[in-house]
Amino acid sequence: MQLSIIIPTLNEADQISNLVYYLQQHTKNSAAEIIVSDGGSTDETVTLASAAGATIIRSPQKGRAAQMNAGAAAASGDVLYFLHADTVPPVTFFNDIMNAVASGNTMGRYRTRFNSHKWYLKINAWFTRFDWFVCMGGDNSLFITKDLFDADGGFQQDMQIMEEYEFCDRVRKAGCNYKVMRGEILVSARKYDTNSWWTVQMANRRIVRMYRKGSSQQEMKDQYRKMLRYR
Repeated sequence: MQLSIIIPTLNEADQISNLVYYLQQHTKNSAAEIIVSDGGSTDETVTLASAAGATIIRSPQKGRAAQMNAGAAAASGDVLYFLHADTVPPVTFFNDIMNAVASGNTMGRYRTRFNSHKWYLKINAWFTRFDWFVCMGGDNSLFITKDLFDADGGFQQDMQIMEEYEFCDRVRKAGCNYKVMRGEILVSARKYDTNSWWTVQMANRRIVRMYRKGSSQQEMKDQYRKMLRYR
């Protein structure tokens, strides 16, 4: 089996090189490929990712869902691994994923660990061991077999927010063997550097409620931007 690692990016020059080098270090070169699917970065993301050895895909449409679909379309692997640019999987990720698939799991994710010693983020991370809807976000990364991804149509191309939650929920309802792996993925706490813990929790809670009530993508995006400050 071959693993295709797909990283959607937009202005991630600060960390993309280190991530690509890390992934190369902890994969078997003949059994993995690293695809950076860029949404129109205006910094050095594409140049740095290419220099580090990643395959570059310039997505015709901006947005994580569209970029991940573009990366998947270019992937040659039997298993797809979607990874955010500001996260770092455990050093065992290649074997973890391949062993999970060999054991019959067609989809799954990691638990979370934040790059922060703040106690309340440790509590947040602890809850990601549970198989709950609110733990299906992309920060935990996601592996899925290419056959299953194609059969279920990939991510909804027009989604700009909640795309990974919708995808996981849809695929799981259609039927798959889903695994929450015991390892932890290191996630950036940068959202909490510019917003309080309480503000982030309330924003997440509000968006999930809006999603379940059928709010539009624009309404959810506007609400999220209103409640949170971004880099």
